Amino acid sequence: METMTPAEISQRITVLRAEHRSLDECIARLAANPDDEMEAKRLKRRKLQLKDSIFKLECMLIPDEPA
Repeated sequence: METMTPAEISQRITVLRAEHRSLDECIARLAANPDDEMEAKRLKRRKLQLKDSIFKLECMLIPDEPA
């Protein structure tokens, strides 16, 4: 796995959060149309993946505590 600088991690988090918000909007629009249930499920799954990725990146920004 390639090493990222804290600035690169922060930038990646920003991009992922923007995509996460965008998916929120798409899911809300699809909720009005029950014919797109499969698409809504796919978007929700992607949203959860983004949330996990954001969490992992945020953990990388937390410095290790000395023993």
